[in-house]
Amino acid sequence: MAARGRGTGGRNSSHFCPSSSSLAAAAAGSLSSLFLLVSLPLSRASAAPSPSPSPEPAFDYGDALTKSLLYFESQRSGRLPYNQRVNWRGHSGLTDGLEQGVDLVGGYYDAGDHVKFGLPMAFTVTMLAWGVIEYGEEIAAADEYGHALEAIKWGTDYFIKAHTQPNVLWAEVGEGDTDHYCWQRPEDMTTSRQAYKIDADHPGSDLAGETAAAMAAASIVFRRRSPHYSLLLLHHARQLFQFGDEHRGHYDRSVAEAKKSYSSISGYNDELLWAALWLHMADAGGDGGWRYLDYVLRNGHALGGTGWAINEFSWDIKYAGVQVLAAKVLMEGGRAQLTDEAEATLKKFRSKAEHYLCACLGKNNGSNVHRTPGGLLYVRHWNNMQYVSGATFLLTVYADYLRRVNQALPCPDGAAGPSELLSAGKSMVDYILGANPMGLSYLVGFGPHFPRRVHHRGSSIVSHKESKGFIGCMQGYDDWYARREDNPNVLLGALVGGPDGNDMFRDERGNYMQTEACTYNTAPLVGVFAKLHRLRRKEDAEQEDSSASISSY
Repeated sequence: MAARGRGTGGRNSSHFCPSSSSLAAAAAGSLSSLFLLVSLPLSRASAAPSPSPSPEPAFDYGDALTKSLLYFESQRSGRLPYNQRVNWRGHSGLTDGLEQGVDLVGGYYDAGDHVKFGLPMAFTVTMLAWGVIEYGEEIAAADEYGHALEAIKWGTDYFIKAHTQPNVLWAEVGEGDTDHYCWQRPEDMTTSRQAYKIDADHPGSDLAGETAAAMAAASIVFRRRSPHYSLLLLHHARQLFQFGDEHRGHYDRSVAEAKKSYSSISGYNDELLWAALWLHMADAGGDGGWRYLDYVLRNGHALGGTGWAINEFSWDIKYAGVQVLAAKVLMEGGRAQLTDEAEATLKKFRSKAEHYLCACLGKNNGSNVHRTPGGLLYVRHWNNMQYVSGATFLLTVYADYLRRVNQALPCPDGAAGPSELLSAGKSMVDYILGANPMGLSYLVGFGPHFPRRVHHRGSSIVSHKESKGFIGCMQGYDDWYARREDNPNVLLGALVGGPDGNDMFRDERGNYMQTEACTYNTAPLVGVFAKLHRLRRKEDAEQEDSSASISSY
């Protein structure tokens, strides 16, 4: 299979799901260049109008929630547990780390391949944890709380293993080039399982920061259910943050293999602020938490948090998430303990968060996120759904933050209340689930019409439980990749890359830009699905009560 690049950067990354790769050549890793690129308007006109009004679709958000959590079981690496529900998968990667003398069994495969990449895996766990923090009650009401915690813990257990010393973190297992020469089930892997690490002499502040953020956010999730585990995660998060801050450097310069696939174009400044904010929230009950907030306030300008107005949020570029978290601290987090100077700094963060949100709403004085004719937010042609799911989550949580303080979002083209933000997020979810020009659900397994030929090795090859025979490297390409039939195993809950800028989608296994799914596509939607499910149930109950009242009258 021919190699391919990651957009204009021309990197040979084969099947990876990129983020800001199309900025790579122009930015060349430069923070200032990236600012100039991503802060430019993505659309000089107002957001494209939605399609003609039609009856609101009645999607089963509870079913979407259930399937989204099943997807993470499909992506598991390592020895699978007794309660594994995705039964076409089996144990894999059981010798990961053996050559390096460290146990790196476990974790997640990022997409349709079998490399374990630390940076996108950590972002996936951070977003899963944030969803549970915000919508834990809603997830529990849908009887999915245990599954959500299992999805998070599968990642954090791996991070604990990978963080072998205070200043050592294993960054990657597997090698992209050799992995992509083969089309095999994970259970049959014959490709390299070389492991790569960052340390004090080979730093990676972006990876250390994101992993610290994931473990800090997860420590909040487990605080009541498993206090000891929560403290263990917090301990690792503190060490990793200190490591990343004191030994600064780009992880993809220390781990050359990562640069081919998940190059950190935005650098590490956003991850340091991101990690510090999550540590503040995880440790806010003690003096330590305020130390981390002080770090954010002191370094907000130098690290770009109060200056960057950016129109995307992804595994690479975290600034919009940083700014939304900082705005939450301002709106909800102990105003009495904030000095006037601290409030002023947090307001700068908030103004940049609102730039992003207004751009997503199409109310940012022409500097808006582009939309397809069908109304989908559109940032980039390769795996655009990652940006849609991230924006959907931030719109949804910010709507809740505003509602709690009885405020509106001040946009250049008119204020937007909490309901408008929530409605915008819901419209993206509904588009994903089938309210789109193709009439197709981009969440695999949801509804009657969804992608059947997802670009995913395990999904596209008969399960080893049905066919025990070994499938070799090139045999998989010959016998399975080239097939025109549907995948034999449905990758439930996977959010594929999605349609192009004209709402068109080709369901072909080789169309990796549209049919490959990534863990960080689905992760932000878990909490949103739960919230929408709870709201739908509430609306249904109110309708039933109203009907009962009319009948009794």
